[in-house]
Amino acid sequence: MAPCIALRSAMRSQLAFLTRQIVIGAREVESQKFSAATRWNSSLGAPVPEPNDDKAEKEVLDSMEQKVPKEKYKGHHMLSPFTAGWQSSDTHPLIIDKSEGVFVYDTNGNKYLDALAGLWCNPLGGNEPRLVAAATEQLNKLPFYHSFWNRTTQPSLDLAKEVLEIFKAKKMSKVFFTNGGSDANDTQVKLVWYYNNALGRHKKKKFIARQKSYHGSTLIAASLSGLTNLHQNFDLPLPFVLHTDCPHYWRYHLPGETEEDFATRLADNLEKLILKEGPETIAAFIAEPVMGAGGVIPPPATYFEKVQAVVKKYDILFIADEVICAFGRLGTMFGCDKYNIQPDLVSIAKALSSSYMPIGAMLVGKEVADVVLSESNKLGSFAHGFTYSGHPVACAVALETLKIYKERNLVEHVQNISPLFQDGMRELAKSPIIGEMRGTGLIMGVEFTDNKSPSDVFPPEWGVGTYFGAQCAERGMLVRVAGDTIMMSPPFIMKPENFQQLIHIFGEALKSTEERIQYLKSQSNK
Repeated sequence: MAPCIALRSAMRSQLAFLTRQIVIGAREVESQKFSAATRWNSSLGAPVPEPNDDKAEKEVLDSMEQKVPKEKYKGHHMLSPFTAGWQSSDTHPLIIDKSEGVFVYDTNGNKYLDALAGLWCNPLGGNEPRLVAAATEQLNKLPFYHSFWNRTTQPSLDLAKEVLEIFKAKKMSKVFFTNGGSDANDTQVKLVWYYNNALGRHKKKKFIARQKSYHGSTLIAASLSGLTNLHQNFDLPLPFVLHTDCPHYWRYHLPGETEEDFATRLADNLEKLILKEGPETIAAFIAEPVMGAGGVIPPPATYFEKVQAVVKKYDILFIADEVICAFGRLGTMFGCDKYNIQPDLVSIAKALSSSYMPIGAMLVGKEVADVVLSESNKLGSFAHGFTYSGHPVACAVALETLKIYKERNLVEHVQNISPLFQDGMRELAKSPIIGEMRGTGLIMGVEFTDNKSPSDVFPPEWGVGTYFGAQCAERGMLVRVAGDTIMMSPPFIMKPENFQQLIHIFGEALKSTEERIQYLKSQSNK
């Protein structure tokens, strides 16, 4: 097939597969250099060869016409995050209009099970009346006031106290409020520099993060992230950021290497990196308890035990990025509880308010907080903050969210219901196109490869993950697609019948994808 015809066919196929559009970003998909033939393999699309069948093509295009939004927003005015230009110029966006519990509805009335809980962030689902009431009450009483110059609001004070009380892994001292996870991690870097400068350790500036980690998309947070698409053409990462091994056992372990041996090797490599750079130059190490957007990667056995020993040995601060894991996602209140992490600093966001209002925070241990407060006395102030730090409406909603988590015992609830998800999904793991299924609690990643091997990846132009995601959407479920990895983090309020629906749709989409791959293999062998 001539390149231009192939590209046109790919576009038609792509638009057909995305008739209901999947709102999934390439936020953490490592970028690839696209040729004209593979241009469509973004988070939403990849060219999938179709039989030269004019009748089938007409049926597809007719179907598309029936499913486009009532108001057509192709070529809309937004510069959309984690979206390729062609997606907004050539296709209609999926416009979500309302939510009910674990479901969302588009402007055509189509209903979707939200298997990602928005962006890992909406555990209480849509229309929780107590959160709506908390926001409304605070809006009526005090819609805004700042927290500069020792002026603040009652909700921000109450929320700071509550967050410190529920974090049990290590006693923390102070809370600094942000607008989300990215600026929480940006603030972590500034705070650590401030801390070390106050101690006269002016060379201690470097941060170590991990390949495939995700810590946000702002300048510093994107630098910390170990995903190359966040760096490309942004002149990132910044030079003070180093990246060490990704702890993905299935993909990176050596032949015969146990999880414990793999963890030992990674800890040894971390120590070698520290010694190479000079321990006096390394300020902090940052890690997600379970790596989320990089593919849902739980740590191998003994990993955090060994890594913490290394950073403690060289007086390096440990930052736990709990933005995805916190507040019950893993079946514990925090990821630190599950993996016995004792951090010096913590970043939180997302489930803090069940994402009904944008809010994030960083928790600061006493050792760091005492130095920062002392130094601020010398300088006249701690000269960092945001207009919306501790926004009273966001804090009021977050306070009510934490009350709901407690009153409904949602951590215990996740422990009780997660086997429905994990065990039910793993019944599908025998599929010949699933290389690995991984996760814990209410978070899971499924990676498509051939022959169950991490090295036998499908050709990117096949768009296996994209095709699967579109099949899910056609059946009424939204998942996260990142290359050929599918990610899910369903709401905590899922009922048994919701899990049955999730697994059924996943299985049907999987069957269709298996058939698609068989067809593509047969075509490539001609």
